[in-house]
Amino acid sequence: VAVQIDWDRRYGLMRHHFAAEMVLQLVYRLEPGIEKVGAHIAPAKARIDFARAGNIADLFERLSAETDALVAAAKPIVTAFSDEATQRRYWEVEGFSRMGCGGTHPRTTREIGPLHLKRRNQGKGVERIEITLDPAGPSA
Repeated sequence: VAVQIDWDRRYGLMRHHFAAEMVLQLVYRLEPGIEKVGAHIAPAKARIDFARAGNIADLFERLSAETDALVAAAKPIVTAFSDEATQRRYWEVEGFSRMGCGGTHPRTTREIGPLHLKRRNQGKGVERIEITLDPAGPSA
């Protein structure tokens, strides 16, 4: 069996996956107790849905400032096992967060590049944050 990995697609998934996780952790900090009700990661876009009555774009200025700072800091994204016997994995960015996750991630926060956030109201108390990244990656 020959396996060929589409690196551009995988790298797009890696970057959007971690960008969404950064945004998720920051939303949890800004609004403790908020409920995530959905998410999707694609090579060109990610989204996270939250149960929220008000306009989630109210958080975008703070989210953008925090994500920009994390990207600029170029912090290592460490992945490891919290329990190797059960194959439980996590990612961690020192000083930011640690989260259980078995996905694939870039090596540093700098690889994410600038984030663009967009709000979509899904109705019935569901607010969506759409996340897109520069397809070329971070600037040199």
